[in-house]
This record gives sequence, structure tokens and C-alpha cells, in this order.
Amino acid sequence: MKQPISPFMLGGTLYMPALRDDIAEVILHGKIAGLRSLVICLEDAVTDRDVPLALQKLRTLLHVMAEEKRNGNGGEWPLVFIRPRNVQMARELIAADDLSAIDGFVLAKFTQASLDEWWQVLSPTSLLLMPTLETSEVYDVRMMTELAETLVAHPCRDRILALRIGGNDLMSVIGMRRPRSMTLYDGPLGYVIKMLVSVFSPRGFYLTAPVCELIDNPAILKRELELDVAHGLVGKTAIHPGQLDDIYHALRVEPDDYEDAIHILSSVKAVFKLQGAMCEPATHSMWAAAILERAKYMGVRTTTDMDNVLIVARQ
Repeated sequence: MKQPISPFMLGGTLYMPALRDDIAEVILHGKIAGLRSLVICLEDAVTDRDVPLALQKLRTLLHVMAEEKRNGNGGEWPLVFIRPRNVQMARELIAADDLSAIDGFVLAKFTQASLDEWWQVLSPTSLLLMPTLETSEVYDVRMMTELAETLVAHPCRDRILALRIGGNDLMSVIGMRRPRSMTLYDGPLGYVIKMLVSVFSPRGFYLTAPVCELIDNPAILKRELELDVAHGLVGKTAIHPGQLDDIYHALRVEPDDYEDAIHILSSVKAVFKLQGAMCEPATHSMWAAAILERAKYMGVRTTTDMDNVLIVARQ
């Protein structure tokens, strides 16, 4: 039986343009050690003129992956998602290609208006969905609340693994780019991320963190990751393999949090003190369950900070 996919399995999700020649090596042969998930992108990462070549490369890859899957391989592969350019491209891929080795689709520029069209195409499949929130509507808390309530009641709900926050597109909407010395939380997206967490998390949705495009500034990435975790985001988009170690490290659970979580979920007391803090199972149990779920897939930090990264084997 195939292991259910948890949003906590995503970790650092590496985006790779479909034009790349080494995607098969990454997926089938572990070229990037410890990679948990990747998105093969046919949208912003591919120019209009290169779309035919990108589709040709993707279709070759899909054939190879499906053949490997039929031969019993794939247990050690990362989670693999496709980001089609639009609904029509998704329709064509589903109709013409073997997607049996793919875990899901990332839905670019997702809005309430596009929901039914996406679902019409994807409902006959078993693919997981990761809608990306990256349009002007995302700045409107009323529209996000309406979207969240619609998704809760929609048949697609059980297929949504996580909602992705498209940081660069959201900055583009307001004609801005992050300053090189700041995290996304220091600018307008600080409000947006807090608002999205407040709207979607209480309704049971998981959110992933936007990319940090400052590839050569690990200090900013580490500061941003601390804030991602503090906001309850379950993973982070990566655009370079060099970012993955920092993402994995940040997503590992602190030993004190792990111990608190175990006690909170096992205690028969209504309230108790542990490690200098009040623990109250009635209010902390959801947090504790999320901590243990994250620890299951991302691990717990050790005192030497040399703990092994857990590799999720999917069957």
C-alpha cells in the first residue's frame, strides 16, 4: 500500500525548469542528495518560445519515470510535481501522457474564479493539488476568506496537499522586489503571510513558504526560515540546491519542543509546567501533533547539530 503523503514531507521544494537535461538524474538517481520534493516548472521558468521544447523534454521524462515505476522503482524518489503553464496545458498533459509516476500538480496563478476549471480537469485523476496564491486577490483578506470557505466545502479539499505562497509574483503585483538586506517578512509580504496563516490554517490548510531568491546570502535565508517556522509554514520553495541544507536544518524540531509535544499529548493533567513554560493540552494539542508530525519526517536537532536528515521512503 502506498504511504499517504504528508505536507511535512515536502521540506525544501526545489523548482526546476522543464528545459533542464538533468531532471531524470535528480529524480531517478539521487543527483541531489536528500532532496525531498521538486517541481518541474513549465510556467514562469520557461519563456513562450521554449514551451514546445520544454514539453518535449517533460514527455520524455514522464515516459522514463513511468517505465521505472512499472519495474518496481521509485521508493526512494523525491515527491515530484508538475507546474503547468495553465489549465489548457494541464488538460493536454493529462490526456496525452502517463502521469502514474507523478505525485501532483502545482496550480499557477490560482484564484477562486479558476477553481472549477482546474477541478474539471484534475478531478478524474488521483493527482494531489498545490494551488499557488500569487495574484492581486491575495492582498484582499475578504477574497482570501471567501476562497478558504469555498475550498473547505469543495470536493477538491481532500486532494489539496498544501497551498503555496508565491512570493515573487506577489511582490510583482505591487511593483516591488525584496531589498537584498531584508527578509520577506520585513516588507509588505509580512502582512500577507500573517493574513494567509490566519485565514487558511484555522480551516485545516497547510501553507508553504515563499522562495528566498538571494542565493548567495545564507544569513538572510536563515533569518527568513526562523520566521517561516514561527508562522507554522510546512516547507519552503528553493531555487538552488545550495539552499536545501539550511531549509532542512530549520525544519528540524527543537529537542525542547519535541519533549513538550510528547508530554502534552500523553498527559492526563489539565495544565502543568515543563522546562520553564506552562503546558496546557486543551490549547496546545494541535501544536504538539504538528510538532511530532514534522519530527517524523524532518527529524529532531541534536546537541551537536550533526543529526541525520531523514530520507522519506515512499512505497
